Amino acid sequence: MGYDHKAMAITARGAWESVKRHFSELDLDTQSEEFTVVGVGDMSGDVFGNGMLLSKHIRLLAAFDHRHIFLDPTPDAASSFGERQRLFELPRSSWDDYDRSLISAGGGVYPRQAKVIPISPEVRRALGLPDGTVQLSPPELLRAILLAPADLLYNGGIGTYIKASTESHAEVGDKANDVIRVNGRELRVKVVGEGGNLGMTQRGRIEAALQGVILNTDAIDNSAGVDCSDHEVNIKIFVDRMVAAGKLDASERTSFLADMTDEVGRLVLEDNIDQNILLLNDRTRVAEWSPSYERLMDWLEKSADLKRDLEALPTTETLRERLEQGQGLTSPELSVLAAYAKIELGSALRDSDLADDPWFRKTIRSYFPKQLRERFDAELDTHPLRREIIATVVANDMINLGGITFAFRTMEETSATEVAVAKAFVALREIYELESMVRELNALPASFPTEHWSTVHLDIRRLLDRAVRWLLSQGNASKPISEIVAEFKPMMDPMRARVLDYLRGSDKERVTGWLEKARSWAFPTRSPIAGPSCSRASCSWTSPRSRTAATPVWKRSATSTTRYSTASTSIHCWSELPRSRAMTAGRLLPVQPCATTSTRP
Repeated sequence: MGYDHKAMAITARGAWESVKRHFSELDLDTQSEEFTVVGVGDMSGDVFGNGMLLSKHIRLLAAFDHRHIFLDPTPDAASSFGERQRLFELPRSSWDDYDRSLISAGGGVYPRQAKVIPISPEVRRALGLPDGTVQLSPPELLRAILLAPADLLYNGGIGTYIKASTESHAEVGDKANDVIRVNGRELRVKVVGEGGNLGMTQRGRIEAALQGVILNTDAIDNSAGVDCSDHEVNIKIFVDRMVAAGKLDASERTSFLADMTDEVGRLVLEDNIDQNILLLNDRTRVAEWSPSYERLMDWLEKSADLKRDLEALPTTETLRERLEQGQGLTSPELSVLAAYAKIELGSALRDSDLADDPWFRKTIRSYFPKQLRERFDAELDTHPLRREIIATVVANDMINLGGITFAFRTMEETSATEVAVAKAFVALREIYELESMVRELNALPASFPTEHWSTVHLDIRRLLDRAVRWLLSQGNASKPISEIVAEFKPMMDPMRARVLDYLRGSDKERVTGWLEKARSWAFPTRSPIAGPSCSRASCSWTSPRSRTAATPVWKRSATSTTRYSTASTSIHCWSELPRSRAMTAGRLLPVQPCATTSTRP
């Protein structure tokens, strides 16, 4: 028994998380607002069929597979959704099974083998074809669908349909689609979702992204299917050990695995969501942070066998030419860097003693479905891949939350090892309760402006950046994580709950201003972002972007010490609890950044 990917719709659901996040940048909620789609695939397929049922607001203008071409130039979202669902539930359906009475005027279903296909005025407008176009050959029509001015191009089929203008068809290596294939710079859609594999070449993606199309890579978009398989293998390894040990009856194995299906899906989709958040946040300041990406690529070439040309990553010269035009690395390129950063970090953590820290008993349990950990909690630490799972989870968390260059920059600036950085990250995530902050932030409605949403995420990153460096400077790397948390969390909880009580004068006015800005952004009033007295959070999450400082200044009051120190274009804020409440050898624990401008890239 295995997890049925089509029944779970797991690959399509993962790709749809990318689609939803991309459209949020356009202030469009795919789950409540209508949008137009063109696609590759049919309703009998896993990825396309499931994908086209993930929103009732899809207006599918056109699609094709190896058998038929479907055209519905002015579709009704509700009735077409119902018909797509009917086709999906039919065994071995095709577009030819579509109820023609539900297709809008001028549309139809045509065989790919037809010599010519009539083009109605409605189809001409929907596909943005030149005036006077009255018929096209099937290959010409397929190219027109790929180049339609729709909101979304969703690929759920087989084949490579988009390349870069600098690539030849021979370089693509998919001869069957040579007459159909288009160039990335020619795309007129706003968003691309890649549920299928290899629908675009990497250079084609980059070319499209440089023209303003929002997209990731197929490795990101359809990773839920791969992740689901990984979870399945690791679960079965453990379950089979429990059967062999007599702790689970063999007759119960299949039903036990099946009971975990929904929970496995939830765990897998969390990874897709986190990866999309990572890429969006890195893309927000990609030009400003370009120096750190350049250094990371240089390091990966030396240490991780990165081949820039093979991965279609730009040379330093090319990247700097882009920067002169206001462009940095694209999301497809950042996707590749994120993968290399995670793999390299995960390998280092796997080969270290990180997993020996008792704290990571929590980590191994968070990876598995609740049904498994509730029943076999005592046995989970015997999983033969325990170290590998812990290393992978921690590396993913560090990059997803801290950013693609987070671990690299920290090691570069502090000379700390990967293990030391990881332990500091894990400890501070607990001390500041960053998981609950991020969870509540991500739970905000889709209507919440992405600019504000990303600003808060970047402030969390900044807090993490500075706090990790501070903690490493205190020589805590050799301590168990539980000791670090026990030392600082009791001090941080009251500080976070009453931060305004510890500030005076202009400091208090500034932080109060940030709090009011958070409330003006319509954060929930009891959220950790804009709650009463900044409860359970750093008020500076909503700090103004433009504040800088020219010289360090010290201010003291009866209850707090606040230091402002310059580092490039940023202000660092450090606060200390009142001496009467807590003191740790005169050390200053970072409480919040004073501004949203970035530290040295």
